[in-house]
Parts: sequence; C-alpha cells; structure tokens
Amino acid sequence: MKTPLVLAVAATCLLASDPIKAETADAATLSALQGTYESAGAESWYGGYGTREFVFANGTWSLTFVHALDPDMTMRTFQFRTGGSYTVGASSDTVPGAFRTQFNEDWKHLTLLTPDPELAKAFGMGDCNLTVNLEADISDTGCAAWRPVAVCGQDHDLFALDEAGLRFGVRPQDNDMCTEDKTPTALLPAVVKRTPLEVSQ
Repeated sequence: MKTPLVLAVAATCLLASDPIKAETADAATLSALQGTYESAGAESWYGGYGTREFVFANGTWSLTFVHALDPDMTMRTFQFRTGGSYTVGASSDTVPGAFRTQFNEDWKHLTLLTPDPELAKAFGMGDCNLTVNLEADISDTGCAAWRPVAVCGQDHDLFALDEAGLRFGVRPQDNDMCTEDKTPTALLPAVVKRTPLEVSQ
C-alpha cells in the first residue's frame, strides 16, 4: 500500500525533466567531486515546494532536503537528510552525458517541522514517533516512504555535471530507486555550486 507521502508524489507533478547541455564532465571528475550544490530557488516537490542541498567531499555525498507548503519556504513541513559513499558507473543508455550512479544511503534522518498532527499524518509521519523540530534517526525503522537502510540502503540514480550545474535523475512517482532497474531515464534541472564568500582584507 502506498503511504500518503507517496500518494502526494503521484498526485503532483515533480520537477520537469531538463535536457543536458552539450559539454559534460566525465566519470573521473564526478567521482572526485568536491563542493556544495544547492537549488537555485524553491522547486515543486510532493504537493508543495522543496530545496535540495548536496555536499560532496572525499568520495562521499550527503543530501539535505527541506519541504514546505509555500514557495517562500516559510510553511515548512519536514527535513530529510541522508548520505554515504557513491560509485559512478557506466554511461546512461538513455541520457547522453549522464552516468548511472549508486548513491549509498548509510543513514537516514528526518525532522518534522510542522506542529500540525493532521498534516504530519497526511505525509505518512503520524506513527513515526517524531518530535517537532527534533531530528530523528530513521535508519533502522524507516518512516513514510523512506525504507530502513537494511531494506533500501542506496539510490540508483543518474548523475551529470554540465555548464548549468549538477544533475540528478527525475524520481519515479513511488520514489523507489532502490534497485538498478529503477534508475531514472531523464534529468532534473541542475543544482548550482555554492560560491564561497569573499572575505575582504
């Protein structure tokens, strides 16, 4: 049975696919990626809006995803974080310039950001023993559409870097990318590299 969160995914259009630019990075560059990449603004996610922040360092990755009901990201509902190592694989057969990549999810953390119990229940989080504004480790238990690490400890995704930024695959309606056959066949709009602040002398 689909959770309410999965139903919300199915009921709304996520980010549309975005064609890759002509010049793309090779697998070696992606494997050695360093830096922070983030959404240029609020994006359409799960019946509302969201922002993505990816950090890459020394062969590891992490994601911080924040969901809200409004494009200004003031009516926040939850935050999800995950990360681990990653392995860049073969070139995609369907998206030139992209690579099939396994992103290991060694841990999964979830924070409920809304005090509205009905809203939490609507997102499938009503029975997860969450405390508002307190991050919970759901690695062993899972919650809503997120399965325990032991059941689903990786995402099989597309991965590309072009002049627009860093690209990942369009997620399926059920959010399931746990096995290689679930690898996406199109790319999301890019997340852009965060520019370090210049310190005046």
